[in-house]
Amino acid sequence: MSHTSCGCSCNKAKNISKSIGYSEEELKIVGEANLGLGCGNPLAFGKIKEGDVVLDLGSGAGIDSILASEKVGRKGRVIGVDMTKEMINKAKENAKKYNITNVEFLFGEIEHLPLKDNMVDTIITNCVINLTPDKSKTFAEAYRVLKPGGKIYLSDIVLLEELSKEQRNNKELLSGCVAGALLKDDYLEKIKNAGFKVKILYENTKISKEQYNGINLESIMVELSKS
Repeated sequence: MSHTSCGCSCNKAKNISKSIGYSEEELKIVGEANLGLGCGNPLAFGKIKEGDVVLDLGSGAGIDSILASEKVGRKGRVIGVDMTKEMINKAKENAKKYNITNVEFLFGEIEHLPLKDNMVDTIITNCVINLTPDKSKTFAEAYRVLKPGGKIYLSDIVLLEELSKEQRNNKELLSGCVAGALLKDDYLEKIKNAGFKVKILYENTKISKEQYNGINLESIMVELSKS
């Protein structure tokens, strides 16, 4: 993820990650890469195969990239893209610490991906796209770099009713995946306009009370397919 680094304790980070779908075993694998950020576990739903090229949009400290590297194996490759140099450096340190050699982390914006057309089998992204100013451009870029038949597994926050002006300008909500979020129907419409087929895999309304003080929102896990 590319939003603010987490100031919470390791225990709190672990508890948050468990609540959004990461297993104890996965959290042991990633260790310090887990900052307790995110709103779901795209890898729990994603069908990543050995030998795949996987792209992690908004890779943050590298938790999802590191877990994906286990799934793709030596013949596969994982590319993490993040717009924060601090996070890129942290992710590289984490990959080095765990001796992971099939992952690379690139500095860049996900609206302007530093990748060629049709080169990625699978994209994963965890509570990041709602932070981007131009979501239509983000989905168009994801479509461009995916191979035909490729899929995206994303988790994100969507609103079930519009935020007030005060909520839109609230710094805590800005850094917490909410202030830039769209209404659910608008979000799904932007995905379809980019050319993807959409399949909603899971919706979590409990996250509203667990992390967002009861704001009328949910996290969704969605599978997008490029024909």
